[in-house]
Amino acid sequence: MSDLSTTSDYRIALIGYGTAGRVFHAPLIDATPGLSLAAIVTGNAERSQAIASRYPQAEVIGSVDELWTRADAFDAVVVASPNGSHAEHARAAIDAGLAVVVDKPLAADTDQAQRLINAAAEAGVPLTVFQNRRWDADFLTLADLIEAGRLGDVRRFESRFERWRPEPKAGWKRNAEPGAAGGILFDLGSHLIDQALTLFGPATTVYAELDARYADSAVDDDAFVALEHANGVRSHLWMSSVAPDLGPRFRVLGDTAAYVKFGLDPQEARLGEGAVPGGDGWGSEAEGAWGRLGAGDYSEMVPSRAGDYPAFYQQFAAALAGNSPLPVAATNALAGLQIIEAARLASAERRTVRL
Repeated sequence: MSDLSTTSDYRIALIGYGTAGRVFHAPLIDATPGLSLAAIVTGNAERSQAIASRYPQAEVIGSVDELWTRADAFDAVVVASPNGSHAEHARAAIDAGLAVVVDKPLAADTDQAQRLINAAAEAGVPLTVFQNRRWDADFLTLADLIEAGRLGDVRRFESRFERWRPEPKAGWKRNAEPGAAGGILFDLGSHLIDQALTLFGPATTVYAELDARYADSAVDDDAFVALEHANGVRSHLWMSSVAPDLGPRFRVLGDTAAYVKFGLDPQEARLGEGAVPGGDGWGSEAEGAWGRLGAGDYSEMVPSRAGDYPAFYQQFAAALAGNSPLPVAATNALAGLQIIEAARLASAERRTVRL
């Protein structure tokens, strides 16, 4: 591995070219000045052809084992493999001396996550977690409103990621094996929990309802998590694949005003369509998608800030150069996993868990 403090173009190896690798990581890395998408690991022939077409400069490596034999050719590894292999692949990258970005969740449990954090610290290797929803248009707008005091003191934070899928979508996320980190709590819940902790700080209690709604489902498809934060704010988080009618993305109640927002940030859809991230208008929401701030008879539409997923890898590149902290602290991801574990326990035992 080259000296990260002097290299001008950091060579990135991406593990995985499923939805996470194809839609999010590859286009964002490729569009970031100072980063080079040098290799993508996949053993899938169809995906290999797609990579050759869109990223001709990126070498296709057929297996993770082969990647480690050539670790000296790269500066950093991005782990976008299935959840259950995140810890294994991240640890191998750390042992190879490579900086690491891990797609959420960092690991399948807190013990694995803590071991990764310790190993990275001992090796002096940068370790961060891809929590792209911190750069959603609505989340950035809400954070600005709270900082400006437009809601007064926030009392309740309601946040939803809901979908209507009458039939389950096949894939590894439906794997109920221990250590696979399957189910909607690990998936969408990782985003909702991270946003709540980012806005309002650590939680002191956790209550949860986790349900398997599909026929013969062995993982949670529909979940509710309630947090009480140390500062007194209550977060109510819903995540579902089986919601016939979608609730507001945010409903945030303060002591002087509320902010209500429907719809999802447009960046994922654009990336899924093959758009190149960045440039004028990137992440902007149409006026009809803006949220509403109000109290009683008073109401005003609040223009959304532009979403900015490219900011994650821009900050990662700056961190490799020693000019910025990492975009997301790995300890933040550990705190999120502590909430997930407490939520699973709370649901199983039908009680509130104190952290």
